[in-house]
Amino acid sequence: MSDLGIFLVATPGLEQPLADEAREAGFAAPLIVPGGVETTGDWLEVWRANLVLRCASRVLVRVASFRALHLAQLDKRARKLDWAGLLRPDLPVRVEATCRKSRIYHAGAAAQRIEGAIAATVGAPIVQEAAAAAVTVKLRIEDDLAVISLDSSGESLHKRGHKEAVAKAPMRETMAAGFLRQCGFDGTMPVFDPMCGSGTFVIEAAEMARGLFPGRSRRFAFQDFASFDAAAWDAMRGAATLREVSIRFSGGDRDAGAIRMSRANADRAGVGNLCHFEQGAIADAMPPDGPPGLVIVNPPYGARIGNKGPLFGLYANLGEVLRTRFTGWRVGIVTADPALARATGLSFTDTGPVVAHGGLKVRLYQAGPL
Repeated sequence: MSDLGIFLVATPGLEQPLADEAREAGFAAPLIVPGGVETTGDWLEVWRANLVLRCASRVLVRVASFRALHLAQLDKRARKLDWAGLLRPDLPVRVEATCRKSRIYHAGAAAQRIEGAIAATVGAPIVQEAAAAAVTVKLRIEDDLAVISLDSSGESLHKRGHKEAVAKAPMRETMAAGFLRQCGFDGTMPVFDPMCGSGTFVIEAAEMARGLFPGRSRRFAFQDFASFDAAAWDAMRGAATLREVSIRFSGGDRDAGAIRMSRANADRAGVGNLCHFEQGAIADAMPPDGPPGLVIVNPPYGARIGNKGPLFGLYANLGEVLRTRFTGWRVGIVTADPALARATGLSFTDTGPVVAHGGLKVRLYQAGPL
């Protein structure tokens, strides 16, 4: 199939950097739509999207779209789909369904019709538990239009496959990549995170600079599709063009455990030689040796960790350190509270869109060069 609809799921608020990334990576006419970015391509492009896109959280393959006004019509049209060309008969399948503004309003009954079509045409076992499924089929019915998709990713794409240790309130890798792109990071400037936690910003930046594929270390659901070609996949995964990197990526944190986590995560990611992590408080932060670059930080917001009151002093201290020591550096601060951002005393040149982060709404505030 060469005309598959490919839907790149975005973190809400980070659709634009995902669209920009997909365009730069050569995907066909990326279009921002609610929830993500649409493109088209063959199965190889589905695999490639999972392998190379840093900002996508999931890749869905739209395999059918039709009007369905009642359950019998849904059942009939679902059975005409070439399920044997999509699914293997020996692997368990789970069906998820949602219905909105449609005459078919019972999601459970709709899912049963898709399950019946799969069982009748392929014979694949149907399971209800997500953990037991090799493949997930998604049915969405909205305004009487039924769209059937396969989840080609499996686990969320922020799980790169090489991070074992995480901090208390981690930044997802997909979000970090989006924020780095919003800051104009292209892999050619140093990056410093003075509150690095488990090292996500620093490691993501180092990987981008090196040219590593984000999906190089993990498995994907599409490897269980009927269309999967292991030899072609191995060739694609081994086709990365790695770049020599002369700059370094640095992080600091007052927590010694966070520094140990960051170093271990960087080593597992294969960028330990490009990253430097050192224990220290914000007041001790100094610019790394070399040219100015980007300071990017995700400080506590007070909504989940601790009390917000003392954070104003933390943000003020952060701003003072950056203004007095990081001349020529650009700054990106991710926070949920505009008042905390203002407490830094920095003159922000750009405020990004609202981004959903663990039930909170955050923004990226940019300043500089200082």
